[in-house]
Amino acid sequence: MPIRVYTLTEARKALPRVKRLMEEIQSARSEILRLRPEAWPALRKAAGNGGNVAAGQLLAHFARLEAGVKGIGQLGVLVKDVDSGLVDFLARRRGREVYICWRYGEDELLYWHDIQAGFAGRQMIRDADFEG
Repeated sequence: MPIRVYTLTEARKALPRVKRLMEEIQSARSEILRLRPEAWPALRKAAGNGGNVAAGQLLAHFARLEAGVKGIGQLGVLVKDVDSGLVDFLARRRGREVYICWRYGEDELLYWHDIQAGFAGRQMIRDADFEG
């Protein structure tokens, strides 16, 4: 799905859906990490050769994680880092494209950064600086 350009208002309205999807992603990620030590030997031998319960569960959690990432992408939002739950909404600030940045665990959209700056360049959002 193509990246969408959001107004600040639209990004705020989309955030609850992004949060729900990211919660699912983080839950699946936790289960993958929990099952990995048990499932890894079986996966190395070959899942199609009898497999084991943990390997099957692991694959189901990978599918959940993938569905969450796809769901966020269908909103036109970029998933930047699954481990930290980092997403970016493309937006316009003072006439140029920037990212409104949100990380799993944050209650609301608080930061933006230049497209080239990345997470390290996050700055506090001032509503007046954004279109819409």
